[in-house]
Amino acid sequence: MASQGLTDEEVSAVCKEGHPMTQDYMMQQTTLRVKDPARSLNFYTGILGMTLLQKIDFPAMSFTLYFLGYEDKANIPEEKLERTAWTFSRHGLIELLHNWGAQKDKDLKYHHGNKAPLGFGHIGISVPNLAEACSYFEKCGVTFVKKAYAGKTKNLAFIQDPDGYWIEILNPKNIFLDLYCVLLRSKDKNKRIVNS
Repeated sequence: MASQGLTDEEVSAVCKEGHPMTQDYMMQQTTLRVKDPARSLNFYTGILGMTLLQKIDFPAMSFTLYFLGYEDKANIPEEKLERTAWTFSRHGLIELLHNWGAQKDKDLKYHHGNKAPLGFGHIGISVPNLAEACSYFEKCGVTFVKKAYAGKTKNLAFIQDPDGYWIEILNPKNIFLDLYCVLLRSKDKNKRIVNS
């Protein structure tokens, strides 16, 4: 049987106040390697509704970066240098990295981290209505790893992008109740919890 994770006291002991110089740091991007940029761009823009903020080619190194996020297109600067600075000042972007020619390699498959060896887990997308979002994803033919309301956690779903990366879909108003119910169930397996 696995041991318990860190106690609240252990967490408090190891988490420190950041150095004052870090007060303006932010989580800016997560990079995902993609095999076919056309499929990935269609998925992240057409299905997930993100906006392509910037595309940057690196011919000397034979790769392209695509930066996507939930931003209003009207706010994207047109001038290239200003657009670059603006893009790198956004919070929580997805950076798709395409190595040129990867789409021609029929054997190439990127490791998503959810099978051995375990590593990267998933990104998360917050939606206002989980049931509607999942219904829409089903109509779009998106692959589900876990459907909403299935399994131990009811108020979230996991889908996959074209390269197999997992994406958690959740509603922030319902996620706490779900996590709380799982916590209560794990303490008393015989106890019935509402919505469990």
